[in-house]
Amino acid sequence: MKRTTTATFGALAALTLALPAQAEISDDVLKIGVLNDQSGLYTDLAGPGSVEAARMAVEDFGGTVNDKEIEILSADHQNKPDVGSSIVREWIDEEGVDVIVDVPTSSVALAVNEITREKDTALLVNGGGTTRLTNDDCSPTTVHYAYDTFSLAKGTGQAIVQEGGDSWFFITADYAFGHSLEQDTAAVVEENGGEVLDTIRHPLDTSDFSSYLLQAQGSGAKVIGLANAGSDTTNAIKQANEFGIVQGGQSLAALLMFITDVHALGLETAQGLQLTTGFLWNMNDDTKAFAERFAERRDGQYPTMVHAGVYSSVSHYLKAVAEIDDDGGEAAVSQMKQMPVDDFFAPNGEVREDGRMVHDMYLVEVKSPDESEGDWDYYNLVATIPGDEAYKPLSDSTCSLVN
Repeated sequence: MKRTTTATFGALAALTLALPAQAEISDDVLKIGVLNDQSGLYTDLAGPGSVEAARMAVEDFGGTVNDKEIEILSADHQNKPDVGSSIVREWIDEEGVDVIVDVPTSSVALAVNEITREKDTALLVNGGGTTRLTNDDCSPTTVHYAYDTFSLAKGTGQAIVQEGGDSWFFITADYAFGHSLEQDTAAVVEENGGEVLDTIRHPLDTSDFSSYLLQAQGSGAKVIGLANAGSDTTNAIKQANEFGIVQGGQSLAALLMFITDVHALGLETAQGLQLTTGFLWNMNDDTKAFAERFAERRDGQYPTMVHAGVYSSVSHYLKAVAEIDDDGGEAAVSQMKQMPVDDFFAPNGEVREDGRMVHDMYLVEVKSPDESEGDWDYYNLVATIPGDEAYKPLSDSTCSLVN
C-alpha cells in the first residue's frame, strides 16, 4: 500500500526514472487490524482473545519493526460479510491498515479475501475454516494459518469411521464453513468405506436444535456429524445429551470444537468426544509458557488454537516485513512463504505456495472428570497427524498460484 499525493507526483516523476523503486513501510507505521466476532457465537474462540494474542506478538517482537511503530486496531464483524467488508475497506482506505488478522466465519473471510487481493493488503486467516481460501479463491496476499476443514475431516472424521462409525447424518451450519466441513468430512467417510445417509442445514447462531436432532436420531445413522462451531456446537451437544442420543447408541462427532467449548459444556457433558485441534496448551514447556501468560491477561481463560495461531501468524508476518522492509501484501506474504515457521504453535511449519500454512494437527479425546488434573486440563492426546497428511496435497489443489 504505497501512497503518492497529486502535489508531489510531478516532482517525483523525474526521480522515478533515475532511481529503482524502494521498498518501504507505508506511512511510517505498520497497522494490524484484528477482525472477528466480539459479541456473538464465536466470541470465546476468537474475539478479544485474538486481540490480546496479537498484542502479545507485537510486544514480544519489540513493539516496532525496523524502527517503525506498530499499531493494533480491532473490530466486530458480527459474522456478516457486508459488515466485515465495510470495516476492511475503511481500515485500508482511511486508516492505512496493512494486514488483516483472524476473521472467523468463512463467508466473511471469503469476502475480505477479495478486498485484500484488490488492495494488496495481507490477510492472515486463523478463525475461518473453508478450504476455498487455498483452492479456487486463493490469493497471493492471503495465508490460511491455524486449520482448515480438510484437516478437521482428516482427523476426527477418519478416526470415527475407522472405529466403526460408518453411517453418518450431518447437521450443518448453512454457510461457507459448514458446507466445506460437511463436504470434506463426507469425502473422508466415503473414502474409508462409510456412507452419508442424509444431511440437514441450520441457520448460523441457532439456539434450538431439537427438530434437527430428532431427524438425525430417526435416521438410524451411527454418527451425527456436527458441521458447525462455537455456541452452535455446544447448544447441539447439550440438547443431544438431554434427548439421550448417545445413551441410545448413536455417537456425536464435533467436527470443529475448541477448548473454550469444552470449558462451557463441562467434562461431565463433553467427556469422550473426539476432536481435532492445531494447538495443545500443555504439550510442552513452550506451549505452557504462552498459555499461562495468555491466561493471566485474560482472567484465567486459556487460549484456543485460533488465539495461538493469531500470535504465531502475526509474529511470522512481522519477521517477513522486517526482512524485506516492505508491508505490501503480496511482498510480505511472498516472504512468509520463503521463511520456515518454527515456534511453539508450529514447529517445522511452512507456508505453501497456495497460502496454506502446513503444520501438525492433533486428534484428542475429552477427558472424564476423574481424569482431569485441574482447570483446563481437558484432553488426552490420541494421535499426532503430520502436516503433510493433515492438509490437502498440492497435487489436488485448484489454486491458480500452484505450478
